[in-house]
Amino acid sequence: MTYPLKRVGPKGTGIDAFEKITWEEALDLTVYALKESSESFGPESVWPYFYAGTMGWIQRDGIERLRHVMGYSRQHSTICVGLSDAGWLVGAGVKRGIDAREISETDLLVVWGGNPVNTQINVIHRFQQARRLRETKLVVIDPYTTETAKRADLHLRLKPGTDGALACAVMHVLFREGLADWKYLSKYSDNPQRLEEHLRERTPAWAAPITGLTVSEIEQFAGLYGSNPRSFLRLGYGFTRSRNGATNMHAVSCLPMVTGAWKYLGGGALYSNSGICPFDVSEIKGFDRLDQSTRILDQSRIGPILCGYPDDLQGGPPIKAIFIQNTNPIVVAPETNLVQQGFSRKDLFICVHEQFMTETAEMADVVLPATNFLEHDDCYSAAGHTFFQIAKAVVPPVGECRSNHRVIQELALQLEARHQGFLKSEWELITGMLEKSGYKEKIPLEQKSFEIDLDLGFRKMHFLDGFGHEDGKFHFNADWTHWGQGNQEMPKLPDHWEVRDSLSKEKPYRLITPPARWFLNSTFNEMSLSQDRLTSPKAWMHPQDLKQEGLENVVQVKLGNERGEIEVAIEANQDVQPGLVVIEGLWANQAFPASKGVNTLTSADAALPNGGAVFHDTTVWVRAF
Repeated sequence: MTYPLKRVGPKGTGIDAFEKITWEEALDLTVYALKESSESFGPESVWPYFYAGTMGWIQRDGIERLRHVMGYSRQHSTICVGLSDAGWLVGAGVKRGIDAREISETDLLVVWGGNPVNTQINVIHRFQQARRLRETKLVVIDPYTTETAKRADLHLRLKPGTDGALACAVMHVLFREGLADWKYLSKYSDNPQRLEEHLRERTPAWAAPITGLTVSEIEQFAGLYGSNPRSFLRLGYGFTRSRNGATNMHAVSCLPMVTGAWKYLGGGALYSNSGICPFDVSEIKGFDRLDQSTRILDQSRIGPILCGYPDDLQGGPPIKAIFIQNTNPIVVAPETNLVQQGFSRKDLFICVHEQFMTETAEMADVVLPATNFLEHDDCYSAAGHTFFQIAKAVVPPVGECRSNHRVIQELALQLEARHQGFLKSEWELITGMLEKSGYKEKIPLEQKSFEIDLDLGFRKMHFLDGFGHEDGKFHFNADWTHWGQGNQEMPKLPDHWEVRDSLSKEKPYRLITPPARWFLNSTFNEMSLSQDRLTSPKAWMHPQDLKQEGLENVVQVKLGNERGEIEVAIEANQDVQPGLVVIEGLWANQAFPASKGVNTLTSADAALPNGGAVFHDTTVWVRAF
C-alpha cells in the first residue's frame, strides 16, 4: 500500500471497499475517533495494539510512548515469550546465556523445540563448522521430523508438552550413573540434594509412556549428554507454547546445571540473550509517563477483549478505538472466530498502519501506508546473537508511506500529547539513548549501518560469577509466586505438569502449528515467492492415523474442536508421529477453502504463571470433507 485509505464498503471485503484519501484526512479521522472515545468512555477505551512485525526499537516501541502519555490501555505482550521467559527466569534469574558463536566449540549440540534450518541460519552455520572440525554430534528434540531433525545423529520425537518429563528422566540417569557434577552443583545451585531425591522416581520407565519415547531412547540421550559436558542446549520457544510451557522450560534449563556444562567453552545453554542489552529506552517508550494504575490487557486475548468479556476488561470500559502497528491479529491471534467477531463491531473504530492490505487492514476504518526497514532509521537487538545493530534508511519511502515514528509524532501533535520523545527524529532518539547509556563515543555515527558486540565475556555469559537471583544461585526450587499469587499449583521442582488440553474420544489428536521455511508468522505470506514455494496450507498426519479414520484416499478434511472448524488439504507423512496433526506456517485465513485459518482452533487461554499463548496445545477431531 502506498497511500492512505478510508473504508467506504463492508468490513473484510478487500481493497474495493476502500477509497484513497489524503494523509491530512486520515489523521483527522483517526484523531477524532481517539478523542471521541477518550472523552466519552475514558482513555482506557483506546487500545494501541502492536507487536514485532517491525523489530526495531524506535519504529516498534514508539507506540508505547503515545500510550503512556495519553493514559491508554496498556498491553501485556504474551504472543511470543511470556511462558518461555518465566520458565527460564525462575531458574537462571536473568535473561542471557552463552554466545551462539560457541556452537563451533561444542561437542554436542542439542536443539530442543526449534527448527534452525527454517529459522536460525547462524545456528546451522556454526554447527556445520563444529561438525567439520570437531565431529560434533546433533540431537534434536521435536514432535515431528523437521528439516533439522533429518540432519541429527539422534532425534527424540516426543509428544507435545512432555518436555518436562523427558528432562526429569534424563537428570535421573545423570544422578544414577554418577554423571552429575556435585562440586559445581554445590557452588552454583540452591538445593541439588533435594533435586536428586525428587528425581529418584522420575525414571526413564516413568517418562516413556508420558513422552511416547522408549526407555532405550531416553537412556541413549542421557548417556550422550552426560558423557559430553561440553554440550550446548539451544532452546527454542516452540516447546513452551503449551499450558505447561513455563514448567517445561524450567525443567529443561536444569540439565546443564547437573553436568556442570556451564564451566566449559561451548557448554551451557542459550534460550535468549536479549537481557544483555544495557541501553536506557525510557525516552523511546515514555516510561517517565507510565501510570501503573492503568489496566493491562492481554495481547493474546484480543478476541475476548474486543467481544467485551468482563474478566478481560477488568471492570474498565469496553475498547472503542484500536490503533494497530506491526501486527496482523486477524491471522496471528488465537481463537480467530472471536477475533473476527470483535473486529466486526460497528461501534469499534479501527486504524491500521500497515505495509500490505492484510486481513486485519481489511477490517479497518482507516488504513495508513507504512515504510519497511530499508526506508527508515532504526536500531535492533536479537535473542539469538549478541550484536546490537543500527541502520539508516537506504532508499526513500515508496509513494506516500510514512514510518511508524513519524505517524506517532503526527498523532501526538494533534492529540496534544506532550513528551520530548515526540519532538526528536529517529536518529536523535538512537543517539540520545546511546549517549545516556555510555556508548556514543564507541560507535561510528557517520556510517550507514554498524553494530556493537554486547557479549559480556566468558565468565558473565557462563554465570561463573553467579546467576541472576539475589543469592547468585540457579534455582531448582521454582518460586512461581513472583508472577502472581495464583500460581501455587505449579510444580516447585522440575516435573511433568499435566494441565494440557485433554485428549478425548471426541478430540483424539493433538495439533501443532510450527513455522514454515518461507513464512515468518504472517510476514511474507503476501509474497508470491513464498506462496509459490509452499503452494497451499496442508495438514500432515501419520498414514496409520489416516487409515484408522478411513481417510487414506481423502485429499481434504475438516479439523475442529469447540472453538470452530477449518477445511484443509491432508497428506500422509511418516515424519509425523501417530496421534499428531502438523500444519506448518501461519497462512492467511483466506488461503484455506472456507477462509478459516489454523488459529480458529487454537485457544486464547492465559497459561500460568503470567499468561502466554498456547499455540501448540490444541486437541482436535479430523473428519472427511
